[in-house]
Amino acid sequence: MIPIYKPFMPDNLNPELNEILYSGQLSFGKYGKDFESKIKKFIGSEYILTTNTYNTAVNIVLSTLYIQFGDEVIASPVSCLASCQPFATKGLKVIWADVNPKTGTLCPLDVESKITKKTKAIFHNHFCGYLGDIDAIDDIGKKNSIPVIDDGIEAFGSEFKGEKLGNVDTDFTIFSFQTVRLPNTIEGGAIVFKNKKMFEKAVLIRNYGIDRTKFRKDNGEINPECDIKLEGYGGLMSELNSLIGLKQMLHIENLLKKQQQNAYKWQNELKNNIEIKSLSVNKFVKPNYWVYGTLSEDKIKTIDYFKSKGFYATGVHINLNIYSIFGNNTKLTGVDQFINKFVAIPCGWWL
Repeated sequence: MIPIYKPFMPDNLNPELNEILYSGQLSFGKYGKDFESKIKKFIGSEYILTTNTYNTAVNIVLSTLYIQFGDEVIASPVSCLASCQPFATKGLKVIWADVNPKTGTLCPLDVESKITKKTKAIFHNHFCGYLGDIDAIDDIGKKNSIPVIDDGIEAFGSEFKGEKLGNVDTDFTIFSFQTVRLPNTIEGGAIVFKNKKMFEKAVLIRNYGIDRTKFRKDNGEINPECDIKLEGYGGLMSELNSLIGLKQMLHIENLLKKQQQNAYKWQNELKNNIEIKSLSVNKFVKPNYWVYGTLSEDKIKTIDYFKSKGFYATGVHINLNIYSIFGNNTKLTGVDQFINKFVAIPCGWWL
């Protein structure tokens, strides 16, 4: 069975791997900075932080924006559970917005209708690497002075109007580098900032709120005059994880190209199929094709069909508004239509 996901791992990790293990420098350092530099160059954006997990990345953004218990955030229930669990742990009220049933991405009109005085952020998930209507959602954020967070959990390398996600006009972008993403660092994430001051604040929050330039005196002792003013996390990516990510970035262009070539093959294969249609793609969007998305009139039958042909097919995610942890089982027509039809098939570099 050809898998829907497969972790990529480069074969050129030594001798640097052993160097790190016995160097005494296991936490964020040279390789962490080099990995961040590679991501900056790839995306084309200056203000980027890596983190030890995607979950940490989400929490750092929420803390940077000072989003607190009881505040409202608008989000899509057509997302990975990992995208929205931090809202529950922070005690936020999630206001679910509907999606376009042809794409699975946020419906701008419904997002705008859900805005209240308590809305502190719009969390814009780009489902399975297929980017949503970035311009429309960003315009809604600007008009209402509400920050927009692009959730690129599955969308590293996807493009909008010729620019990589992270180098568009959105306030924040979050990526996951978990095992089945590209690149993967086994576990990790990254945040892209549009605003320099927000970036500088997040640098402190990522490391327990500590300003490392003042934290210790010349003799190495902790400086009592260095105040801690911000909440923070142990969010630095280790040197081992950073090395893996750095090596993967050497292959990223070729891996994404293979996935796009596989997508064109699927598109041709399905172009005359009446029951199974390729997922609609905005003319300004170039997905990374983490998976190849389809819409089927009979989801279970289609999953079984592809599996019988040796391709592991799946719905990937289930709509998050069914979970009691979020306390908001909202009926959303577009969400129901999309979830009932969406089937992902393998499109990765291994296909």
